[in-house]
Amino acid sequence: MAAVSTNIKIDPVLKQESQELFESFGLSLSSAINMFLRQAVREQAIPFRVGNPIPNAVTLKAIEDARNGIGLSRGFSSVSELMEDLDADD
Repeated sequence: MAAVSTNIKIDPVLKQESQELFESFGLSLSSAINMFLRQAVREQAIPFRVGNPIPNAVTLKAIEDARNGIGLSRGFSSVSELMEDLDADD
């Protein structure tokens, strides 16, 4: 099927930022918009976000702590053992 042109109004700063983002994914603005539209039609909804969300400082700290074993609970070998630990007074 032959492609058709469509004119849309976009804030110039948003267009530039979008182009830079999509280029980092190896996509043109036109390809990204086509992806969005195809997914929207397929799902009959606004589609999911394609990108790399940047965690906030709290989340980054939690990830770092988990990787370093900070603040983790001990393992349990049974549900009853877990329940005993939960019920225990600290």
